[in-house]
Amino acid sequence: MATSFHLPIIDSSDDDPAALDPRRRLPQWLKRDVPKGNASNFTAGLMDELGLETVCDNCKCPNRMECYSQKTATFMILGAVCTRACSFCAVSRGRPEELELDEPERVAEAAARLGLKHVVITSVTRDDLPDGGAEHFYQCVQAVRARTGAAVEVLTPDFIKNKAALDRVIDAAPDVFNHNTETVPRLYRKVRGPQSDYTWTLALLRRVKERNPQIKTKSGLMLGLGETHEELFDTLADLLEAGCDFLTLGQYLQPATERLLPVVRYLPPEEFAELGQTAERMGFSKVASGPFVRSSYHAREMSEE
Repeated sequence: MATSFHLPIIDSSDDDPAALDPRRRLPQWLKRDVPKGNASNFTAGLMDELGLETVCDNCKCPNRMECYSQKTATFMILGAVCTRACSFCAVSRGRPEELELDEPERVAEAAARLGLKHVVITSVTRDDLPDGGAEHFYQCVQAVRARTGAAVEVLTPDFIKNKAALDRVIDAAPDVFNHNTETVPRLYRKVRGPQSDYTWTLALLRRVKERNPQIKTKSGLMLGLGETHEELFDTLADLLEAGCDFLTLGQYLQPATERLLPVVRYLPPEEFAELGQTAERMGFSKVASGPFVRSSYHAREMSEE
């Protein structure tokens, strides 16, 4: 475990009861206006037309309308059913569908029609596949590049510690390789399930850098699950030691189902800002920190020099 990094952090929980009692109505800073215009309908319609899944829809992302209105989305490949049962995620779990071999071309088609310059591709976890879906990731990256020339960011599952599978995705040379840490070690299995392994998360990110130093690595954490600031800073130090370049910090919001973890605390925007500044001082190249920040939120801006 890395050495703790201690700096004063703004904590308004004493002044804001909602920060400590998530059963109350959402605090004001977590309320958003719905974007106007038809661009959101265009994006949603295109996904339907091409039979594509997005993490925006399947994970009930609070930024969905904003991103769709800007004609962007995060593609979710390998189906809409996950083989894991993480206690924070709204994606359906169960027996997955068969792979759709033409999906890479459909993702590339959507990216081209949306005019994307930075394409983010993620997936459900497919423990039923020998390579966890690594070859499918490879084909999607290649198809998008061939059709659009866009930068490509992948947000991958852990591939069950399968180094050969991980290497196949690295061989696709995505511009950004994202694998989320999600939470601190103490809460890891509670949040991510019994198959998860904090040390492998770090090893995965480290292996990407070792095999291709040109790839930017990225990871993100959800806050408000009961982590302490000391635990958070220890985790950030571990990520830096693993060569992680980019960091995202966002508020965990419980999807509308009681089977998933409740929010322990809502962090105010001022605290997120201070945490982000601390992370930058620790050494991350780029940090996005805020209540609505998610792994792929404004991903193009983060990847730009």
